[in-house]
Amino acid sequence: MMITSLLPLTPYLLSLIFFLLLLEQISYLTKKRAAPGPPLVLPFLGNAISLVRNPTRFWDCQSALAKSSSLGFSSNYVIGKFILFIRDTHLSHKIFSNVRPDAFTLVGHPFGKKLFGDHNLIYMTGQEHKDLRRHIAPSFTPKALSTYTALQQIIILHHLQNWLRLSSQAQPDPITLRFLVRDMNLETSQTVFVGPYLVPAACERFKFDYNFFNIGLMKLPIDLPGTAFRNARLAVSRLVETLSICAEQSKARMEIANAKPTCLIDFWMHETVQELRNAAQAGSLEPVVISEVEIGAHLFDFLFVAQDASTSSLLWAVTLLDSHPEVLAKVRDEVSEIWSLESDSLITAEQLSRMKYTYAVGREVVRYRAPATMVPHIAAVDFPLTETYTIPKGTIVFPSAYESCFQGFTDPERFDPDRFSDERQEDRIYKRNYLAFGAGAHQCVGQRYALNHLVLFIAMFCTLIDFKRHRTEGCDDIKFVPTICPKDDCKVFLSQRCTRFPSLSLP
Repeated sequence: MMITSLLPLTPYLLSLIFFLLLLEQISYLTKKRAAPGPPLVLPFLGNAISLVRNPTRFWDCQSALAKSSSLGFSSNYVIGKFILFIRDTHLSHKIFSNVRPDAFTLVGHPFGKKLFGDHNLIYMTGQEHKDLRRHIAPSFTPKALSTYTALQQIIILHHLQNWLRLSSQAQPDPITLRFLVRDMNLETSQTVFVGPYLVPAACERFKFDYNFFNIGLMKLPIDLPGTAFRNARLAVSRLVETLSICAEQSKARMEIANAKPTCLIDFWMHETVQELRNAAQAGSLEPVVISEVEIGAHLFDFLFVAQDASTSSLLWAVTLLDSHPEVLAKVRDEVSEIWSLESDSLITAEQLSRMKYTYAVGREVVRYRAPATMVPHIAAVDFPLTETYTIPKGTIVFPSAYESCFQGFTDPERFDPDRFSDERQEDRIYKRNYLAFGAGAHQCVGQRYALNHLVLFIAMFCTLIDFKRHRTEGCDDIKFVPTICPKDDCKVFLSQRCTRFPSLSLP
């Protein structure tokens, strides 16, 4: 009866729907203007399906569109949002240098606030952001980094030995490194960031929740019970809560007289406790102290960046060294001259600094395959990007660090660590193009830690293990997971290269 009574309204309803769809297309074309991009888009969804199904192809198309014009950028439409892909390095710097309330907001992920929460480092601007980075700085001093390198080496050695056992058991088939590297990096991050405060049971739960988070990153933001996105959001809440408890325990320990920092949160809390003591002794106002929940959120931010970006870089290091045996040979020669396996000693900070060629390899791996390919921002206002184009308010803007790393450098499509040598110094000459760690106020605060980890892994992996990629067609193509990795997840054959493994222990 009700359906029959609505029949006369059908033409009006259809007309309204058609009108709304027409408005959506007009809005898209008005924002797009002369920017390269699809001439028409699906209602509401836009090109979300192609983005989720094959992100590599989607972003390759955006890059090709950006290259097709002199503008240096391209456009598209995803789930009701107009997006802009920035290929040109100069324009990318313009976005990075204007992260402030009246220009751009860094979001890290198109639906990042729903996942990461509001108390996250990447959403902070102005003095609050500067103050936080000042508090974090003691966690990345040479002394702190030296503490971390010892922890990193012991964990790397343990996992390399396990990988050899797995490879031996899998013969004649190869093993897949992606998840093994991810687990190694997760243990490294947990140990370096929160050390003894994460008990074994919490570590297992941590790994389980982090997997939920990773899966949710690549799914549509459908926040309903049972969906991957909802599972990821709830997992982040649990992870932040766990890290908050670690921060609380660290602060209590650092309040003990003569307590020595043993992990990142210790260095942070040690500085906080010292500031409070100094204020009390001087009789001045007590400095503002960040809550444990906020610290937990910031630690999760570090974990996310360190975990996924580092996993990407380590996998590409294995892939690129396998395909460039001359580079591998030079790394092995340099490491053997500086670090002796027979000494059963850790690689010291001084020895690490002398591994100049291995460091150059690490920097080239990061340039050639920038793990965080794009850094999403949202335009808070209409922003004049060029003389002829203004970014509309609400646009999600993707400056491409990956594309910038292939601009300016000599023969940029070639994997060439020597470009970072003292003679060529392309890291200085093309500094503005090397955007793998971002730029501006939100440039990666832990880039030295990340490079140290990559170089330590390269040095130990190449010295202790013989490896060979299981080569298949397209195995080295790029896959988004959400950072980038080889399409086959880096399948390899491993065997022991050294006579015996060194016996490493903390000093």
